[in-house]
Amino acid sequence: MKSFKDFGIKTEVEKKFTGDKIKIVKILNKEITILDYKIEDSNFKGGNGKRLFLWIEVDGTKRVLFTAGQQLQKTIEEIPKVGGFPFKTTIIEEDEQYLFS
Repeated sequence: MKSFKDFGIKTEVEKKFTGDKIKIVKILNKEITILDYKIEDSNFKGGNGKRLFLWIEVDGTKRVLFTAGQQLQKTIEEIPKVGGFPFKTTIIEEDEQYLFS
């Protein structure tokens, strides 16, 4: 009888971000640590159809932040997954866009 490992199928574990949700307005202009992120399809009608999940630490507490902010999505994808995380930043609002600073 075959064993599962004989099939050579790699099982991927879905990322689970721990912590309570926090609204972006609660952390604007405040230093946070970005621990990790993922970008997935969004149910929100508008923008680019994607939403950014940020796993952050603020004031020593791990939190989860969701945003459709396209500029944040573009910028965070430029940061190398290996060696780039975690990092400290501040999210600001400028010209009706959220940006890392």
